Amino acid sequence: MPTIVRAGLFALCCMWAATVLAQSGQPVKLQRGNNYREIPQQPVLERDRVEVIDFFFYACPYCNEMRPALEQWRKSLGNSVVFRRVPTVRRDSWAPLARTYFTLEALNEVERLHDEVYKSYHDEKLHMSKPDVMADWASRHGIDRQKWLEIYQSDDVTRKVEQARKMTTDYDIQGTPSIVINGRYLTSSGLTDDVGRVVPVAQALIELVNARK
Repeated sequence: MPTIVRAGLFALCCMWAATVLAQSGQPVKLQRGNNYREIPQQPVLERDRVEVIDFFFYACPYCNEMRPALEQWRKSLGNSVVFRRVPTVRRDSWAPLARTYFTLEALNEVERLHDEVYKSYHDEKLHMSKPDVMADWASRHGIDRQKWLEIYQSDDVTRKVEQARKMTTDYDIQGTPSIVINGRYLTSSGLTDDVGRVVPVAQALIELVNARK
């Protein structure tokens, strides 16, 4: 893709993200069953902070579309909020991409390469469910190929994938992207009917949790 086209697309993404973030500062009318729903209360890791969980799937085009705004919003959250990511595993074919995330996590490479996985899948059209493809991808991004494969195929990563599968069921994740606030309130692009509204609704749910404390 020509450099000028890439630059133009990047600028458009930034403008879109800025628009969504600006919307998040405006009042959002929460409507249970419309733009959010309640799920059976799930455990939270830190009771003194509001927990936000991003349930995502690297292959999801809507997750990829929401990514710029979500990342800017994540970085704007204060110390009173803890942000977590959980790769959604709704079926066996989703497990390899969840395995990729947990391998990045084990290597402390999520911050550097999380976005790169999205870009490689959606822009480069890589077959990222294949272990050898991912090992080559890791090598191109400065990670030892053998070390990647050892962690990717490890029992610890397998355990985390199964834990993510269980959380997908326990949190009643019906599609992606979904954001769960404090283990109780869920919003998603399916509920808002517009991926650009997910972040503003999630912000409003944080405010709802704080108001009820």
